[in-house]
Amino acid sequence: MEIEEEPCRIKEEETEESIGKMEFREEPCRIKNEDQEQIDGNAGKASFSCSECGKTYKNKSTFRVHMRFHTRERLLTCTECGKYFAERRKLDRHMRIHTGEKPYTCSQCGKSFTSKSTLIDHQLSHSGVKAFSCDQCEKTFASAAYLRKHLKVHAGLKPHCCTFCEKSFSRLETLQIHQRIHTGVRPYTCSDCERSFSTSANLKTHRRTHT
Repeated sequence: MEIEEEPCRIKEEETEESIGKMEFREEPCRIKNEDQEQIDGNAGKASFSCSECGKTYKNKSTFRVHMRFHTRERLLTCTECGKYFAERRKLDRHMRIHTGEKPYTCSQCGKSFTSKSTLIDHQLSHSGVKAFSCDQCEKTFASAAYLRKHLKVHAGLKPHCCTFCEKSFSRLETLQIHQRIHTGVRPYTCSDCERSFSTSANLKTHRRTHT
């Protein structure tokens, strides 16, 4: 298990309209959760250290997978953007960025997602329970994943870079929306005229022309 501080991530939807509307300041990431104490207690126990970048790992197999990114040994490459992956399932999941495929659908509201883990996080929002709170603004969230993504707003981090241009984004979902400009993927189709759009917001705006 890798123990290290890294940019926070929460899998949730973000539209283009919300990009660039906030000013940020960089502050440390914190999660109010009992599990964090256990995570902190395990820090420093990693026994495998990468001589190339300094990252440490507790599990030998995880360490070996990491080293492959330095040696490029047995890595899988995305034919669309050239990004490397150590596992086929991760490459397959990544390809949905280019295809716009969202095979995991919520049975309660019909919203679709690119991965099962994102769907599970979303389904927690239907329970009404928000056990995870931000210690900087007191907002509450249904899952730790949503909280981690929210905390990046406070930190002002933009770790997700476009492989086609030099733009970077704070959220993976925003990057995926942006990359459709380069790939030409338009996954949202109007049922009245079959015209396609790159975002659901654009489709909703278009459908008003039919009413």
